Amino acid sequence: MSTVPLKPYHLAPDSPFVDQIAPSPNIGKRRGGGRVDFLILHYTGLESARRSIDVLCDPRCEVSCHYLIDDDGAVVQMVSEVDRAWHAGLSSWHGVEDINSHSIGIEIQNPGHENGYPTFPDVQMQAVEALAGDIRRRHSIRPEHVLAHSDIAPQRKIDPGEKFDWERLAEAGIGHWVQPRPLSAPPAGRSRNEHQSDEKVALLQELLATYGYRVERDGVLDASTQKVIAAFQRHFRPARVDGLPDESTIGTLEDLIAALGH
Repeated sequence: MSTVPLKPYHLAPDSPFVDQIAPSPNIGKRRGGGRVDFLILHYTGLESARRSIDVLCDPRCEVSCHYLIDDDGAVVQMVSEVDRAWHAGLSSWHGVEDINSHSIGIEIQNPGHENGYPTFPDVQMQAVEALAGDIRRRHSIRPEHVLAHSDIAPQRKIDPGEKFDWERLAEAGIGHWVQPRPLSAPPAGRSRNEHQSDEKVALLQELLATYGYRVERDGVLDASTQKVIAAFQRHFRPARVDGLPDESTIGTLEDLIAALGH
């Protein structure tokens, strides 16, 4: 990415890790008191940071973020932290519906699953770690409120995906993590297209809701529930993302909840 030096725009850097400024017009006022309680991580799903910045600054696209991190580690600030960026969309966590008003959004440059989904380079992860750690400390964001876009919008989104190193962030004090329970054989005879109803599904739905996910608690393994299970697996049990209930998924979720003292 070509370097854009910091200039005296109306947008000033909020973090010492900002390298560039690219103000987006797609902003608003935070609602409901404006307290920042969440840090949401995304990938851009576009071929380059230059293209991502163009989209995030285009009023017709109606999307924005507070920060973008290029694959070379360069940090671009696009929206002031005091303002409401348009990054989360229709989303929910623990009943909070307007995530945009209560969060800071970081877009991480990666072309995404539809374009090869490369691994996140170490230099980029170093920048994510530095910036996210700074944001979390300044806003006193709880580790369990550092979330994926797919966590808060599992019916629509799958980013930043199973290759993102959440364990690394947790080791740096950013985010919530436990070692995933070992994998077992996939559930026999269970299809992604089948509607299943059993106690295991009901238990998993209850645990997912307790942790924060929006999910129906009806004991039915329908497409909606499968997407929520897959979102959880992408973040916390990435070795197998199939959207199906198994002992590893249930056990990992139980361990996460226990670590929170719930």
